[in-house]
Amino acid sequence: MLERWTAEQVLALAPDAASRKAGSKLATPRPWSAAGATTFAGGGGAVWGVCAGSGATPYRTVVDLSGPASQCSCPSRKFPCKHVLGLLLLWTADPTAVPADAGAPDWADVWLTGRRERAGKAASAGSAPADPVAARRRAEQRAAQVAEGAERLRRWLADRVHQGLAGTEREGYAMWDGIAERMVDAKAPGLAARLRAAGAIPASGAEGWPGRLLEDYAELWLLLRAHEHADDLDPSLAAGLRARIGWTVDAEDVLRKAREAGTVVRDRWLVLGSRDSVDGNLTERRIWLRGTESGRPALVLAFGPQGRAPQLALPVGRSIEADAAFHDDAVPLRAALGERSGASLEGAEPAGVGPEEATVGYAEALRSEPWLEAWPVVLADVVAVPEPMGWRIAGADGFWLPVDRARTGEQALWRLSAMSGGAGLTVFGEYGARGFVPVTAWHEGQAVQL
Repeated sequence: MLERWTAEQVLALAPDAASRKAGSKLATPRPWSAAGATTFAGGGGAVWGVCAGSGATPYRTVVDLSGPASQCSCPSRKFPCKHVLGLLLLWTADPTAVPADAGAPDWADVWLTGRRERAGKAASAGSAPADPVAARRRAEQRAAQVAEGAERLRRWLADRVHQGLAGTEREGYAMWDGIAERMVDAKAPGLAARLRAAGAIPASGAEGWPGRLLEDYAELWLLLRAHEHADDLDPSLAAGLRARIGWTVDAEDVLRKAREAGTVVRDRWLVLGSRDSVDGNLTERRIWLRGTESGRPALVLAFGPQGRAPQLALPVGRSIEADAAFHDDAVPLRAALGERSGASLEGAEPAGVGPEEATVGYAEALRSEPWLEAWPVVLADVVAVPEPMGWRIAGADGFWLPVDRARTGEQALWRLSAMSGGAGLTVFGEYGARGFVPVTAWHEGQAVQL
């Protein structure tokens, strides 16, 4: 029997608020026909339907729930589109409108079968070793480009500090975009992202921005100095450094090496949170997981082109059984997901720690990897408290964490405060040098994205 999702789990897949609103309007039986759902023999399932639109030809919509992944014949550039969201919302709310154990129509079956065949071919291709000579040549070319870009940025930083910070707030974004684009050209998108984030600091006009900007300069300088001596670093520390610079590692390569080494972690993973951000022409999705057996945290990254959400979308608050292969970092958080089996299940509310214990955990991780950007934390029995100097997340013992306001919206904080009603909640978020970023809260046993 295919377990139906909740409306909140469906809406968590939406690329933006407009899509959530448009999808909700289509969550009625009236525009839909030939809708149905089925369960796959090996686990997972699919939902499909035909939606009448403004044109003469209705839109065919099909969703593979094990991805989830979807296809719709509408011209929308958003992923998933409003028809996918509307169909899933209808499936969650009205079993009679989307009957279970139905036979998929030919057009849906062709797409679903093709997906399974492609997944099988990809798994076979991922097990084959890559050409080592070609891989080494590409790595050497990339290293030369990154080295040239890093040297350019080192000189730029030295000039900026020599000139001083006065007047930086009046220079606008053009100066920052220029140096960031040079880092993109040098195949160092991680440095470009840090520069764009730094450029927003003086423009904010917030009190104390010169100190914050100088901190960002110092972090960039640390990365560049470490890059100069990367060959002298421990391999796992160097791997984390390359990731921060912007080197990418193919997920299939990570999985293949983990299979060869026998280090693949098979577990049922609770989806703690999902957070999207836009950098240049890419949308980055950060999906945080926790192994229910291993207890290990994992960060899965997915990317989509500008204006489209990444295809990988996992429902927050549910659990999936899957293989995970971790990158060889000093603090192994980044992971590639491998084979998944069965449908997602409702996950239990995760166990958490107090704010003080969270800071100790972050400090220990930072000692192993000094450029660690964020540390996953599940806080137990905490409330969001507005203060004149900024919001804070306070525990029952009075210890509290500051909120990183640059990465946290006001609406999310008030929503968190309203849900707690003065009582403690379980809250997942990212903790870093500038504070805590709440991502998910558990209210009356349900995961709520903030």
